[in-house]
Amino acid sequence: MTKEWPARIVLVGAGKMGGALALGWLNGGLHASSLAILEPNPSAEITALAARGVAINPSDPAPPDVLALAIKPQSLEAVAHQIAPLAQERTLVMSILAGKTIANLKARLPEAKALVRAMPNTPAAIGRGVTAAFASPETTAEQRHWSERLLGAVGAFHWLDDESAINAVTAISGSGPAYVFALTEALAAAAERLGLPAELAMSLARGTVEGAGELMRRESGISPAALRRNVTSPSGTTAAALEVLQGLGGLDELMARAAAAACARAAEMAG
Repeated sequence: MTKEWPARIVLVGAGKMGGALALGWLNGGLHASSLAILEPNPSAEITALAARGVAINPSDPAPPDVLALAIKPQSLEAVAHQIAPLAQERTLVMSILAGKTIANLKARLPEAKALVRAMPNTPAAIGRGVTAAFASPETTAEQRHWSERLLGAVGAFHWLDDESAINAVTAISGSGPAYVFALTEALAAAAERLGLPAELAMSLARGTVEGAGELMRRESGISPAALRRNVTSPSGTTAAALEVLQGLGGLDELMARAAAAACARAAEMAG
């Protein structure tokens, strides 16, 4: 019988993303005594989890069912020798380290067999993330279930059939929140150029992006294209703007170029 949660998890790294995962697990039903966190500079929020029963920086943690890696990718080399004893043959290693492939992880954690490489995004901090993951062939059905449970605790979750697809995921959902924030900045800047005060311009831009996103979420059965058409009256103001945004060299082409650049960089980082 598959257990809903692993009996013991060690989380290595509890910065913004690691901390979001820990809180998502605890709020989702993981018993606090099942979680140990290794973080050299824990925030007050993470430190406070000790009062709930989470082990913060235990001196000699035992090999867990799941070893979750949420450190900065460039830190892996430095800490690999410390965490390698925790990654035993029956341990699931679940990594959210950008650019670190399954092969990278196996080379540094030689006893590990089951590895899951995942790419979440920053809205995980509010439980609205999107995560896609690839599992090594040795990952068991139960370990895949644990991955779905743990990574799905902070938002939507998808499995990938090919590890290389993570580069495209990184370019779309991993980096995507930054594109939306950049769009908001650009919309506010355009409002200022039309003569609106800066504070009002930003308020209008933020409110519009937030509201449009929430409308898209609530009307999930309606495609974004249909929602766009609902706003666009023939020969109206929105149509005039969309002629520019969707014209030659417009938003579609620009977004494709941006995503291709991000995907190429992700491939370079993975070696």
